[in-house]
Amino acid sequence: MRRYDFREEGAGLYTREKGFGFVTEKNRRDDSLLQIAELNGGFDVPYWYRGESLTEIRQDQWGCYVDSAEAVARVEAEPQRLIPLCFKADVEEPGNYEVELVLHGGGEISVFAGPRRLVCRKCAAGEETWRCRFLLNVCDIIPRGKERSFARRSIDVAVIGGQVRLSAVSFKRIDCPTLYIAGDSTVTDQPGEYPYAPGTSYAGWGQMIGCCLPEGAAVSNHAHSGLTVESFRTEGHYAIVREYIRPGDYLMLQFGHNDQKLMHLQAEGGYRDGLIRYVEEARQAGAYPILVTPPARNSWKADGSTYNDLLEKYAEVCIGLGRQYQVPVIDLHGLSMDWIKKSGLEAVKAYFYPRDYTHTNDYGAYKMAGFVTADYRRAAQEAAAEGRKDGEAYRRLAGQVVEKGVPWEAAGTIRLPEIPPRYRQVSRPEENGDPFPDPERPQDPLTRAEALDLVIRAARLFPVNVFNDLYEDIVGHEWYAGTVECAGQNGIIPSWMTVNRRLEPDKPVTLEEFLVLIMGGYKCRKLMPKEIPCPFDGICGQYALSHVRAAFALGVVEAGEDLKEILTRMRGVEICRALDI
Repeated sequence: MRRYDFREEGAGLYTREKGFGFVTEKNRRDDSLLQIAELNGGFDVPYWYRGESLTEIRQDQWGCYVDSAEAVARVEAEPQRLIPLCFKADVEEPGNYEVELVLHGGGEISVFAGPRRLVCRKCAAGEETWRCRFLLNVCDIIPRGKERSFARRSIDVAVIGGQVRLSAVSFKRIDCPTLYIAGDSTVTDQPGEYPYAPGTSYAGWGQMIGCCLPEGAAVSNHAHSGLTVESFRTEGHYAIVREYIRPGDYLMLQFGHNDQKLMHLQAEGGYRDGLIRYVEEARQAGAYPILVTPPARNSWKADGSTYNDLLEKYAEVCIGLGRQYQVPVIDLHGLSMDWIKKSGLEAVKAYFYPRDYTHTNDYGAYKMAGFVTADYRRAAQEAAAEGRKDGEAYRRLAGQVVEKGVPWEAAGTIRLPEIPPRYRQVSRPEENGDPFPDPERPQDPLTRAEALDLVIRAARLFPVNVFNDLYEDIVGHEWYAGTVECAGQNGIIPSWMTVNRRLEPDKPVTLEEFLVLIMGGYKCRKLMPKEIPCPFDGICGQYALSHVRAAFALGVVEAGEDLKEILTRMRGVEICRALDI
């Protein structure tokens, strides 16, 4: 067992040479690997605070801590926001670890581990010393925005409270079952920005489920944004699961939100076939598959009185496969939809990220995780009672559920999340940092969805709540849905860019197409320059001529550039930087 006691001596900042220590803005800036959320505690500061020193590690007789109130006051953020105390210790090998923290403090305290997985929540009436014990899986991961796996070899913890002390950390390698999770953005370990507030932190239920799982299983969440039953395999995430999964482990599968955008992954087609293949391969590996129906969205018809269910067929297929293959099915779709319909559009907004009707915040992810664990216990017990295949193994996983979290509702802290002004507005670079930072993989083609995101930010417009889908292939209400809706409502998307009400959000844009979009955004804020002939007359299409002439007059495109060339992400950012809207 390895142990660090901060009541006796401080740990200092983490370095790779030392192999342990606290993580703050300072060593994040100095080490590129510390900037990858999935390899650390999952917290990072937004770009406008990256020049600040928010985290000052202090120490007293009870251990190390951060004075959140003082730190937040320095940057004038919302007073309810908090700064996490993040500790990191390297380990030599992957596997499951039993971790124990000794903490001292009062009030409302949350403990996250690994890539921001909630492992404990506590509400203490007064100052007290207490222990938090949990299991943590350590294995390779493909971080978002990356195309290869990284070796995650560390124990990471983040403690959030007013002045909660981290007194000691100890951990040891243990042998226990692992619950592997495959899925999309509604399941994934979402990183969180700090100063932290649960209402404005994206979260997937997979990162909250550790609070109410049996103490004899560790979670290994490989879900990622945008994934389908197909891309989870083709993009390499499943390869990591197959490498590490062992007999006696579990594989929990939830897809559907992104599959429904693709014709070959419709419910009765590729989606069904993909799930069957995962079920069969899990059993071949000696593991136990578990199916989860996709969670419902907070999506209603335009008047807000009629619920709009877009995932019914996917839930039905999932439930049917469970019966056919004798696999427990967690009906998250049914449970979440019943809750949304009963609570109503406005009340449920507090559980979703602001202006987003698919992706939950920490409140909502915890709620969904509660649905998942409760319904899993029902499904597992039924499987065992009916003598179904592997029923006893499923019941073992369900038999010792210990909820280690105090729901936010019980603590009385649920409130409709408001994004502070710095988060809501696109500011000029000299005020709060560059609103168009250099993109990940800058030479990758810029897609239509990404292009519209740039245009909406450049025009200082805001994504809107999605009630009615403008386009048939924007049914997933993913990260760009509100942006597309906003662009459509403001006349930025030309009719010639769509065919049969399909926008093709993943299609790369040409320079000509991007100029049409960005000048459409420009027109929302300013008068277009007087139209005069330019070097692109006779080269660009008539549908784009007026916008290309305007872009040339404003100096955002130069004579000789190839309008038909596929635009890169970096070039799109450069155009937005050059065009002062």
